[in-house]
Amino acid sequence: VVKKILESGNLVQGKYVEKFEQKLKDFLGVKNVIIVSSGTAALHLSCLAAGLGKGDELITSPLTFAASANCALYCNAKPVFVDVTKDGLIDVDAIKTAINPNTKIIVPVHYMGLPCDMKKIQHLASFHNLTIIEDACHALGATYNDTTIGDCTYSDMTVFSFHPVKHITTGEGGIITTNSKKWYDVLCMLRHHGMTKDADLYEFEAHGPWYHEMQKMGFNYRLSDIHAALGTTQLQKLDQFLSRRHEIAKRYHDAFENRDEIKCIAKERVKENAFHLFVILLENNKIRKELYLFLREHKIYCQVHYIPVYWHPYYQRVGFAKGLCPTVENFYERCLSLPMYYSLSSED
Repeated sequence: VVKKILESGNLVQGKYVEKFEQKLKDFLGVKNVIIVSSGTAALHLSCLAAGLGKGDELITSPLTFAASANCALYCNAKPVFVDVTKDGLIDVDAIKTAINPNTKIIVPVHYMGLPCDMKKIQHLASFHNLTIIEDACHALGATYNDTTIGDCTYSDMTVFSFHPVKHITTGEGGIITTNSKKWYDVLCMLRHHGMTKDADLYEFEAHGPWYHEMQKMGFNYRLSDIHAALGTTQLQKLDQFLSRRHEIAKRYHDAFENRDEIKCIAKERVKENAFHLFVILLENNKIRKELYLFLREHKIYCQVHYIPVYWHPYYQRVGFAKGLCPTVENFYERCLSLPMYYSLSSED
């Protein structure tokens, strides 16, 4: 396939990107898919398309990778962090309290691959005329209320990441999904330097068939056909990838069934969960650290997801203080992500 792409002379935004976008539309049940160079780029462009700018605020969870909040800073806006529920998902009551006249966007993070309470979030956003951008970078294949995460039933846009640790990978890459033709046109333009060759969108009269217009300040956030070809192949295997993750999750759940000192999260929602991560909660940080080191000594490599975003030095320097979200901080002190990936054997 790589040889075919190289011989075609069209390495970027070619037929393999179009094919991958169509396959994703079919899988997710959404009208529009825009492939970009990373999940971070997807978040950035979604915020730009929604008009986020100076003086605006974006509400999100701090129990996430920094990109979920950085996208606000990229637009000269302010990220507002709110607390989470005991399952690590953004607390709808905390969102309600944080909304003010400057609020423009809510970014619910489907932590671990477990969907947030989107119905309540949509109701809240509709009442205040806010845009919802789902951060579903953990949640490809997750479901909510008989819908597929990514079909935008409860949001304006949804973003996914295809980083190597995610369910499927394109090396680097990501997508934005939306059912809005207006936003689709804007997003396509923004990923390609803010330019368009669509005559129906021209602001001025075309000079000839070579004509194109830069209408917005966009970026080079395109994905190559080589990456898209890899993604198309990976997508064909997604069902088996998800099935194996559920098998591993069941094995963990069964193993910890009668262990009071190890708490598994949202066991009653396993069918909805895409299980990007399998997170357990321990009694305290001391036990968590001892277990982490013990497992590492035995070549079992766990991880901690995540250090609260506003604890990072950059966010501390710009005025965020520890203690902002007590449930998030308590969760961070106790959480440990156990190995969770397709090739993890039952013996392992």
